[in-house]
Amino acid sequence: MDFLSIEIIDEVAEAIRSRTSLVPKVGMILGSGLGEFAEEISSSTKIMTADLPHWPKSTVEGHAGRLILGEMEDQKVMVMQGRAHFYEGYSMPQIGLPVRVMKRLGAEFLFVTNAAGAVNSDFEPGDLMLLTDHINLVGMTGLSPLRGPNLEEFGPRFPDVSRVYDRDLHEIARNVSVELGIKLQEGVYVCLAGPAFETPADLRFLRGIGVDAVGMSTVPEATVARHSAMRVMGVSGISNKANLDGNTITTHEEVLEAGHMIAPKLSTLIKGVLRQI
Repeated sequence: MDFLSIEIIDEVAEAIRSRTSLVPKVGMILGSGLGEFAEEISSSTKIMTADLPHWPKSTVEGHAGRLILGEMEDQKVMVMQGRAHFYEGYSMPQIGLPVRVMKRLGAEFLFVTNAAGAVNSDFEPGDLMLLTDHINLVGMTGLSPLRGPNLEEFGPRFPDVSRVYDRDLHEIARNVSVELGIKLQEGVYVCLAGPAFETPADLRFLRGIGVDAVGMSTVPEATVARHSAMRVMGVSGISNKANLDGNTITTHEEVLEAGHMIAPKLSTLIKGVLRQI
C-alpha cells in the first residue's frame, strides 16, 4: 500500500467504532518493552490489531499488537501496545495509518514513546528524554509518511513542522517531572530505517549533527499527527548507551529489559500530564 485514502482510514475507524462507543481524546503509542503501561487503563475495550482491516501488524518482540480504549486519569484514551516499523516492510503512509485513525475517532493529542539509544554521553540507561525536536533522516531522502495525494480532510499539502512537539505539553511535562521527582532529560531524536543497530561511524555522524538519542520509530507518527493538527508529546526511554567505540554489542533483549525498568517512570510521567490537560 503506497498511499492511504480517506476510505481506507474510515473503514478502519468504523471497525473500531463497531466495538466501542468511546471517543478518545488522547492517542498513545507505546514503544519496545513499554506496553505494560496500558494495563493501567480502566473500563477498557481491547482489540487485536490483526482483527482490523488494513492495520499494519507488528512482528517484533515487545510489541503486543493490541489496541486498548478506556479511561486513565479521567481522560478517554486510545493506546497502541506496540507499533509497526518501516523495516518490517511497510510503507511510511501505512505506518501513519493508526494516527490517522486516532484523529478520525476524535483524538486531539498524541503521546508517542519509544526505546532509544543514547548518543548524548550525559544520558544513562533508564533515563527518560522529552523530545524537543527530531531529525527526519528517512523522510529527508523521500520516504515521508505524507508522500502521495494530500489528505485535505486532515491538513495542508505543505505542513509546517517547526513545532512538531507541543511546547505547552513540554512545560506540563517539566513541571510534572519536578513535582514527582522524575529525572527528565531533553533532546533531539533521530529516526533511522533499521533494523540493524548503528555502526560507530553512524553514531559519530549523528552526534556531530546534534542528535541526543537514536531509534527506528516515532518520527513518521509524529509527522502525521502534526499534519493532522494534533498536539504531540514524545518521550524516549533510554535503553542503552550508544556504541561509539565499537567495544560493546547492542541487542534487542537489552532494549526490552530496559523497558521494564523505564515503564514505571514513564507511566508516572504520562499520568501526571494527563491530569493537567
